[in-house]
Amino acid sequence: MEAYRRRTGEPMTYALLAVEAGVSRASLESLATRPGYNATLATIERICVALGCEPGELLELERAVKSVA
Repeated sequence: MEAYRRRTGEPMTYALLAVEAGVSRASLESLATRPGYNATLATIERICVALGCEPGELLELERAVKSVA
């Protein structure tokens, strides 16, 4: 949301993004604060459309650590 503000000069809040993307504010907050939260691809797409960005700008790949038994 900070990148959106820098790009457009307009602030974006969870409440506004929820309306623009058509997803719940609770889902947005979970995405932002809960590592490992599983959002659907449809939700990611809606957020990207609302922010005018690509999924790679929102997502970060965390590789699982393999344990040796």
